[in-house]
Amino acid sequence: DGLVMGRGSFLKVLTFDEWPYEKPVVVMSASLGEDDIPVGLRDRVRLSRLSPSALMEELDKEGWARAYVDGGKVNQSYLAEGLIADMVLTRAPILIGEGLPLFGPLDNDIDLQHVSTRTFPSGLVGSTYQVSPQNA
Repeated sequence: DGLVMGRGSFLKVLTFDEWPYEKPVVVMSASLGEDDIPVGLRDRVRLSRLSPSALMEELDKEGWARAYVDGGKVNQSYLAEGLIADMVLTRAPILIGEGLPLFGPLDNDIDLQHVSTRTFPSGLVGSTYQVSPQNA
């Protein structure tokens, strides 16, 4: 029904030639202000400082049934609160020498059940997983 992303993902998307999303976007950030949202996007993008569970309760009241969650720290916080039902992990055909871990440290292992895998001509491989019920 919409996207929830972190500050870093939002700032990266702003560098694209065009805004790629038709659905509403919520940016979770404690540091961004309304002036950081370009005027042309203010009807499609809003900021939130709520916790993941509080934000999802708010979005549920607005009629959202599902949200696409993007961004390393946002994904980590949603996983920690058991709010991820399924995920798509896409791998690019490049080995990166350094970088930030995708999920960071977790309090416990999170079991995933493989649903499907797709390959793309570019070499990208996307696998869909369902988060095991004991983790959700």
